[in-house]
Amino acid sequence: MAIEIEKKYRLTENQKQFVLNALKEIGAEFEGEDFEENILFLGGDLLARQAVLRLRKIGQRTILTYKQKVENELAAKHHIEYETEVADFDEASKIFESLGFHRSLVYEKRRRIWKFREVEIVLDVLPFGLFLEIEGALTAIAEAEIFLGAENFEVEPLTYPNLTLQYGKKSGELIEARFA
Repeated sequence: MAIEIEKKYRLTENQKQFVLNALKEIGAEFEGEDFEENILFLGGDLLARQAVLRLRKIGQRTILTYKQKVENELAAKHHIEYETEVADFDEASKIFESLGFHRSLVYEKRRRIWKFREVEIVLDVLPFGLFLEIEGALTAIAEAEIFLGAENFEVEPLTYPNLTLQYGKKSGELIEARFA
């Protein structure tokens, strides 16, 4: 079982530029950028478990993820996370639907990724805002936060699915946050 630990910040455009400059100054290694379509399925006892089943499309790749929230009192989120690549998005989707799961949320994201010491740093653009995420061990997150000058940035406690619920557009039973 993997435990994902991350801290997310909501950014202004000025803070985004500040972070981009800081990433260069500290020598963070740029790993690339992606466009993602994230589709979340609900059903069974996922809600009771505070869990999600997600298919993520990145180009021709499809990543299947199960995430379950781990309660804590920290600003950093903790999740149990299982993840694997699957060969065919449409077939995986049909399997979920045959098992009684249904599509509930869709959100799109543009992501730029850096590595710095023991953390992954990402800048995300979603239809409802700009975000910085730092993922790694708690001490490594705190260290990266200081190097980036982000210790006073607004922490975003909500997940992207929860933000999609808040800012997305309802289309039948599906809630979507897509770029125009």
